[in-house]
Amino acid sequence: MERMRKKNEALEAELLRSREREEAARRELAVARERLRMSEEAEERLCAQLGEVEAEALAQAREYLLQIQSLMKRLSSLPPQPRKGAAPGGAAALVPVALERAETF
Repeated sequence: MERMRKKNEALEAELLRSREREEAARRELAVARERLRMSEEAEERLCAQLGEVEAEALAQAREYLLQIQSLMKRLSSLPPQPRKGAAPGGAAALVPVALERAETF
């Protein structure tokens, strides 16, 4: 009988330790879930900010391209100005090629 009582006490002590480990694991899980939630929220904010920055960069690139195209058209409409030591055709010869490439954007 004494042996059964000691075994029962040992089992109860093991059960108590097991419940304590389980509770500690539950707390750790709750902390991990909270960290995951916070990380997901931060990721959503970063994605939104990245989208805004990408849209702004695209708008700036388009504006820049339009400005370049406008300047190239103005340059191409000017009569060629030969310079001393300039290669035949000069920069004016390059303008149609540059315009052609710019229009592909």
